[in-house]
Amino acid sequence: MNAATSTETTRDLSIVSGPPLSEEQGLGSLTLPGFLREVTATYGEREAVVHRTADGTAAGGADSAAAIRWSYTDLWERAVEVARALRACGVGKDSRVGVLMTNRPEWLSAVFGTSLAGGVAVTLSTFSTQPELDHLLQVSGASVLLFERTVLKTDFATVLKDLAPETGTAEPGALRSARYPYLRHLAMVGDAMPGGTIDTWDAFLARGHGEPRELVEATAGTVRPSDAAVLFFSSGSTSKPKGVLSAHRGVAVQMWRFRRMYGFGPEDEVRNWSANGFFWSGNFGMSVGSTLAAGGALVLQSTFDAAEALELMEAERVNFPFAWPHQWAQLEAAPNWADVDLSSMRFVDHTTPVARHPTVTAVWHEPGHAYGNTETFTITTCYPADTPDEVTGGSSGVALPGVTLKIVDPLTGVVAPRGDRGEICVKGPTLMLGYIGTPLDETLDAEGFLRTGDGGYLDGTGRLFWEGRLTDIIKTGGANVSPREVDETLTVHPGVKVAHTVGLAHETLGEIVVTCVVPHEGAAPDAEELRAYLRERLASYKVPRHVLFFREDEIGLTGSAKIKSSDVRELATERLGS
Repeated sequence: MNAATSTETTRDLSIVSGPPLSEEQGLGSLTLPGFLREVTATYGEREAVVHRTADGTAAGGADSAAAIRWSYTDLWERAVEVARALRACGVGKDSRVGVLMTNRPEWLSAVFGTSLAGGVAVTLSTFSTQPELDHLLQVSGASVLLFERTVLKTDFATVLKDLAPETGTAEPGALRSARYPYLRHLAMVGDAMPGGTIDTWDAFLARGHGEPRELVEATAGTVRPSDAAVLFFSSGSTSKPKGVLSAHRGVAVQMWRFRRMYGFGPEDEVRNWSANGFFWSGNFGMSVGSTLAAGGALVLQSTFDAAEALELMEAERVNFPFAWPHQWAQLEAAPNWADVDLSSMRFVDHTTPVARHPTVTAVWHEPGHAYGNTETFTITTCYPADTPDEVTGGSSGVALPGVTLKIVDPLTGVVAPRGDRGEICVKGPTLMLGYIGTPLDETLDAEGFLRTGDGGYLDGTGRLFWEGRLTDIIKTGGANVSPREVDETLTVHPGVKVAHTVGLAHETLGEIVVTCVVPHEGAAPDAEELRAYLRERLASYKVPRHVLFFREDEIGLTGSAKIKSSDVRELATERLGS
């Protein structure tokens, strides 16, 4: 893709538009019910979902017959089954249905089933603590909560009973709580509660047996691209999670679009493994969207365990693993790393440890040059897979169809000259309907742009260069330093597993650059060695004044594996004693 020919650019100002959405190739139905109906009609009996059961996990050499295997037809039928049960619980157009589960078949049938019933799926993180879940339930306005009882050490049935002692006092599965006045019904995957106070999954589905199937299909047919589809929450790395309401068109566009970005087709027989929660928009779009749109199979792992993941990849002949950096590192460090056969891998980026596995021969460049937000249901700029380095140029991609970007002065909002740094602003067909509880005119500027709070710039050909949160940009001695640039440079060093750079207050310089490092197991890099390494690759003002070393368990992550800069800044301040 040539940035100069794919975008209309205003050469002197930092504003750029992609081609019209109508020119985008590969888009299908622009509603979730329509998407599922279309892929079901196309792929039918092809395998769509694989999930090893509790007595048939990949660990321990389980028999694959113990796995749940759904075809596309099965996925449609299970979604219809959920939709019938939701109708019986009173769910109708725009009703909100909370889905609190790990990556498992019921998560998919619950989310798609909600859309078939005309409702809005509210995806909730299974990393939520009790106070966080309390916040999410209060602000979301969910009328039904479908949840997984036990996730690792958390029993969500007990958590809910503690939050709302009234649970089950009216009838099994019912909730009448002044704390959550909209929440009326609870159902869970897992062992029953004593006394049947919360519906089991089977009991919940049985509620829908009297609901006519034709009404569900008629309801699904009335859903429009402009209708509200999903309520996802931001990761909450700096504040309480914000509820981001997205329309069907925005979600569906991205699901079809990721198939195009990855370059997948039915002939590729994509088999995607992921243990990253689909309750975050990126994981949903990149894994669920690209895989199902291409007729592939989702190989689900409910919670990440590196050794089990490797065995699962081998047993299910996974060819498209989807992981975040901290997971790649754990996979490479797993005790069975050298023993598994990963020769089925085809769509694994050349920079990841899996690409270096002795059984892997495929070379691939994923569409990693991209920028996006939960508010735009993932990407607004991107280059497709295998775009040459000389085209990407280290950028975050070019504006996608229908998208307009501008860079403004963070204080005045005035559009910056081309090449100048400022705040990234976006608008386009996947932009959210709004934050719940916040008027839209308090979120968008007068021209309808979302001011993202991210810093970056546009070059002369229209490529976007994202440099991180504006609050994270380090201002030292009058110069701006992008922590991301320092981190990306340093993580290439063989001794560095994780690097996170922050700015600390300084009397004369304003801020100094400090990098916190988690070394690879068995490695012992020296601070001066790493500073020398960076001096050879970065301007002198970008080289950290201090390099500090920490254990991995000391570096706090959000549930979506983003490092919490505020926590790292506190650690660095404490370590330096000032």
